[in-house]
Amino acid sequence: MAEPISVKICGLTRPQDVTDAVTAGARYLGFVFFPRSPRHLSLDAAAALAQAVPPGVAKVALTVDADDAALDALLAQVPVDLLQLHGHETPDRVAEIKARTGLPVMKAVGVAEASDLAALDAYQAVADQILLDAKPSGAGDLPGGNGLSFDWHLIAGRAWSKPWMLAGGLTPENVARAITLTGARQVDVSSGVETAPGQKDAARVAAFVAAARDRET
Repeated sequence: MAEPISVKICGLTRPQDVTDAVTAGARYLGFVFFPRSPRHLSLDAAAALAQAVPPGVAKVALTVDADDAALDALLAQVPVDLLQLHGHETPDRVAEIKARTGLPVMKAVGVAEASDLAALDAYQAVADQILLDAKPSGAGDLPGGNGLSFDWHLIAGRAWSKPWMLAGGLTPENVARAITLTGARQVDVSSGVETAPGQKDAARVAAFVAAARDRET
């Protein structure tokens, strides 16, 4: 039997969201630190949410081109297990952040066409995990959480040396197909389980995890 599917619920903003995601069986919980995002958290709010996460569920901090001072402030107040770098961080910067913080790092790579996959070689040499997300379609879009997907056929049958996670436009209705097509063993959702930006829906969270887990065999 294949490894179980791991689910990340990203952009949690309320205590009940944490409870619902944990109850549903999520392995990763994502907290966003990017002021332009409707899911952005203050350090105080994030610290309170992180304290409620039980052992065995990874707390992920999503940052976008954060400088050393911002990372230091974040990690001094919020206990996290994994840093998700969702900006234009270079491979050298990824390595610097990993060395500076001592934390595992997941680098997000935007995908719109086959040529975008070339960046994965350099990033998987320095990151602990890779997240494949849809590349924003316009200058005003956020780095992630836009509800956009990319052509999953681009990565069908592909394999990389580091663990990787599929993101971008996933929903309870399409996640099983995405897993079947791409072979992903980790999936990430944010807007696909919301009633409004930053407002997670418990029923959709549970449905998403259940649909992903149905593809474990």
